[in-house]
Amino acid sequence: MDEYSRFVDWDKMDVSAQSQDTKELTCMDFHELKQLARQGYWAKNHSLRAKVYHKLISNIPCRTVTPDANVYRDIVVKIIGKRNSSSLPLPEFVDNSLIPTYCLNAEGIGAIRKIILCISNQFPDISFCPALPSVIALLLHYSKDEAECFEQVCRILACNDPSKRLIDQTFLAFESSCMTFGDLVNKYCQAAHKLMVAVSEDVLEVYSDWQRWLFGELPMAYIARVFDVFLVEGYKVLYRVALALLKFFHKVKAGQPMESDSIQQDIRAFVRDIAKSVSPERLLEKAFAIRLFSRKEIQLLQMANEKALQQKGITVKQKRQNVHLAVHAENFKSEIVSVKEMRDIWSWIPERFALCQPLLLFTTLEHGCSLSRFYSHSEGHEPTLLLIKTTAKEVCGAYLSTDWSERRRGGNKLSFFGTGECFVFRLQPEVERYEWVIIKHPELASTGSETENHAQPASSTVSSSSIPSDPSDRLSPFLAARHFNLPSKTASMFMAGSSECIIVGGGDGQALYLDADLNHGRTSHCNTFNNQPLCSESFQISILEVWGFRD
Repeated sequence: MDEYSRFVDWDKMDVSAQSQDTKELTCMDFHELKQLARQGYWAKNHSLRAKVYHKLISNIPCRTVTPDANVYRDIVVKIIGKRNSSSLPLPEFVDNSLIPTYCLNAEGIGAIRKIILCISNQFPDISFCPALPSVIALLLHYSKDEAECFEQVCRILACNDPSKRLIDQTFLAFESSCMTFGDLVNKYCQAAHKLMVAVSEDVLEVYSDWQRWLFGELPMAYIARVFDVFLVEGYKVLYRVALALLKFFHKVKAGQPMESDSIQQDIRAFVRDIAKSVSPERLLEKAFAIRLFSRKEIQLLQMANEKALQQKGITVKQKRQNVHLAVHAENFKSEIVSVKEMRDIWSWIPERFALCQPLLLFTTLEHGCSLSRFYSHSEGHEPTLLLIKTTAKEVCGAYLSTDWSERRRGGNKLSFFGTGECFVFRLQPEVERYEWVIIKHPELASTGSETENHAQPASSTVSSSSIPSDPSDRLSPFLAARHFNLPSKTASMFMAGSSECIIVGGGDGQALYLDADLNHGRTSHCNTFNNQPLCSESFQISILEVWGFRD
């Protein structure tokens, strides 16, 4: 076919999908490349794709000393010798059972192992890199020889641009990416997440497969299209495509019985056979239709998850702790929720806190109905979980991302604070989670219908001092008002507290207001989700609990 065909088994390839047009790529402007990659400009021309890959990879900023093709030619004989590469054990940082072949011929399949072993020799710092075999197998399609492929992979691994993350090379980076993916699923694929919680004992175990879906199960034609865009736009593309895969899985499989005893196996099988239901173009279209956070904000979330893992001492591969077991049945006792309900709540919270165990901080049964005692027992803990049971047997609550001591920043005024990780939820009579807490009804801060009718607008209530000056201190990427389609930063309110009341806002128009005596409360539920309010518009509190997170 062309000079890049040495390792390709064309009998296994869909040659009809290949175009013989002699197209060239002359532009290197990022925005133009981004559009061309998404449109598949070089996807149907094998030779052109190879040349584009070479150009893109050669422009990756790398460490000063990065192994090149000549290094490979020098070391491959010493490392492999005359032995058959298929008989050589692979390094522990790759999954030996998952070496994709991507329509390669016998020489190409053998070359994958040889290149992995040579990379292991040149990159002793790599401790966990399950995506590596797939990347090598794919790039062999677009390389003239093994040495050229080795050099391209080395440049990807040696990238030293801190803003351009490419491939995870440590267990800490990999595990935190799984947690980050779980956080993103929680936000962008709530229906699929609800299914995962229902059928899986360990949701994070399911989400730990997300890179395997891409670099292992996804057919050649699909991963090549993903890689086209990945080389231009970076790591964020992988999250997008994995989210799209999960959305399609839920759409296709919703209401159908599971094909196996494992949801992990079902998702893997779906991805392997994705051509039966979704084209590569449709997959990418779905992926880029997701309004995902910015690259910087995803990096902040990844940093927060890495920090949580480091604090737990989880930095090397080990037997995975069942995340749901963070809520131990024998150590957990609540007068409001069961162990199962608490585990459901745990599946909603950010992954870095799901590693912790619940710790009861305050309960009206023991500490009385005093707002000042509520504050004194809750302050110093971040985040916290608020649970409420009404006299009508309704159960609702809120995940609150910020320490209640932040309320003091506003002096005697009602002070608004918190981050967009906050959310409110209902457990009884039906389970529902309301995403993205925003107080849209400041009039709830006033008591009585007369003051409600003359409430001040939100912008006059919030002081700039109530907004954290340095978001990086909290490593939370969810502080920007622009994510919530609000008219200004002053309208970005999540939780509020004073000596007279506390307010927690909720997505879908939900907002929860509690009086100072912690006996009464009310909700605002304009634009409710499926017309289901958080709880009664006015209610009496039977029990209120506040839970913290213990390492």
